[in-house]
Amino acid sequence: MITISDKVKNVSKEAINLCKKEFKKIEEIKEHNQQKMLESFIKCRVSESHFTATTGYGYNDRGRDTLDKVYATAFGTQDALVRHNFVSGTHALTVALFGILRPGDEIISITGLPYDTLKSVIGNKNNNEGSLSNFDISFKYIDLNKDGSFDYKKIKNTINNKTKVIYIQRSKGYSFRKSLSYKEINEICAFIKKISEKIIIIVDNCYGEFVEKEEPSQADLIVGSLIKNPGGGISPTGGYIAGKKELVNLCSYRLTSPGMGKEVGATLGLNRELFMGAFNSPNAIGEALKTAVFSSALFEILGFDVYPKYNDPRCDIIECIVLKDKDLLIKFCQGIQKGSPIDSFIAPEPWDMPGYDSQIIMAAGAFTLGSSIELSADAPLKDPYAVWVQGGTNFYSAKVGIMLAADNILK
Repeated sequence: MITISDKVKNVSKEAINLCKKEFKKIEEIKEHNQQKMLESFIKCRVSESHFTATTGYGYNDRGRDTLDKVYATAFGTQDALVRHNFVSGTHALTVALFGILRPGDEIISITGLPYDTLKSVIGNKNNNEGSLSNFDISFKYIDLNKDGSFDYKKIKNTINNKTKVIYIQRSKGYSFRKSLSYKEINEICAFIKKISEKIIIIVDNCYGEFVEKEEPSQADLIVGSLIKNPGGGISPTGGYIAGKKELVNLCSYRLTSPGMGKEVGATLGLNRELFMGAFNSPNAIGEALKTAVFSSALFEILGFDVYPKYNDPRCDIIECIVLKDKDLLIKFCQGIQKGSPIDSFIAPEPWDMPGYDSQIIMAAGAFTLGSSIELSADAPLKDPYAVWVQGGTNFYSAKVGIMLAADNILK
């Protein structure tokens, strides 16, 4: 058996007792979303024939087209673009932004500065890397209020004739704000549409899919990664863009080429995994939510600040633990790695990761490299030395990883 100190075992039992009520809520959401996903598969008449591989141009790939319909049905949108050749969530967001925006347009982020990897996409006029700014697309941002709510007044005053896209990041990223519920997003969408129906609202939905019973489908486009929530720990790569049909088509022209769009793109035998991942995702997300709630309870008992608390409402799968010490942060991540099924013998160290402005440490002994729906932890090495934990497709395994992280820092 894996060796864990008696102190951590006792705290773990205390944490589990605290979490029972929250676990029950998670099971209710999981059951609702699993039935919704099953209904999507049935409505779209998914069959074995949809798993057949295509090559070359991928014309008439029935599996690819049906997978798009499954996602659109599950998300409650008109259409979807689900492809294995989205290399990341950032790539899918980039395709969405370049698919919609044109020179002279303006994008306003109303959830503050976006996640670090998107800053290079926005760019500035001094670089020549093909960023939005190189195409004369301007960017502004509006911070959320201190309580995590939208600044309605400032949003209204900032929107102007150039504003083409309102950008919303649902998850907190490397910040301490609360993540956003689908209701909050849908409400701000209604508010913005009253100002101008022409404005296009794009939501970075990463880490938030199927955490609640509904998705922020009032947005014009929602975007995410298949190695996070909707891939269910099975999809080996990919991403999605879902929303209004005409906008999804514009995005498809940017992914492939104008005039071809969604009609091309070989699936190379990956359809089976993408379908399986989508079907398994509500269950996997439920396990990840249990892991987040448990880790919050355990580390709060140990005296650390946690966001959100174990019994707070949750809109994504991420748990933030403030360690306030560089060495403890490194020890935490190394403890998570010890409890991973893959590469448990490796001790992660901080490194200069592309797209970030400080060193990053990441622990992720996952079957899919970089998968955030499998148990992982990552953090920038800067004050207050907080770590962001997410994933855990199997709660009982992930629980051990969390306990080993606690044991490692207590030692």
